[in-house]
Amino acid sequence: MLSYAEPIRELIEQLEALPGIGPKSAQRLAFHLLAAGPERAERLARALVDVHRRIRRCEECGNWSVEALCPVCVADDRERDAICVVADAKDLMALERAGEYRGLYHVLDGLLSPVEGVGPGDLRITELLERIDRLGVSEVILATPPTVEGDATAEFLREVLGGRGMRVTRLALGLPVGADLDYADQVTVARALRGRTEMTE
Repeated sequence: MLSYAEPIRELIEQLEALPGIGPKSAQRLAFHLLAAGPERAERLARALVDVHRRIRRCEECGNWSVEALCPVCVADDRERDAICVVADAKDLMALERAGEYRGLYHVLDGLLSPVEGVGPGDLRITELLERIDRLGVSEVILATPPTVEGDATAEFLREVLGGRGMRVTRLALGLPVGADLDYADQVTVARALRGRTEMTE
């Protein structure tokens, strides 16, 4: 049976190893890159190498940054008395796109997961506690995802932060805008009820 030439097969395997890329998508991408010519492939290769050479963790919050401190941490107009805790940098960017939050962030770099052997010592929790004490934070917003691991991490942090004299909140979870109630699962409906807010004039 005919198989792909070794360089094509290797490219497909490398693409398939990326999250969200299945065998068919990997094949399409590989043949697109092959047809696009060597200049396009070289630009992609340079971008991949460059991102690893130039990007590093922000020394303050753990976000990805070119400089020692990320743009959020150096901005003068950010509120310094609130920290929003996220699992990773892509969650931080999702919150920034919403344009509603003007405080600081803290990237945990993962979530608690006993199944995968991820414990509190594997996350950036010590750094979070140090920042809270140093900055005199009055509110910590837990923005972990609504998953088993996200809930467990939020509950662990709530317990760790208890007794520090600050407000600990969690992002409201529930029905997305435009959703029909009868299509929502039970957990989503329950969270929407628990996270309900008072209607004001």
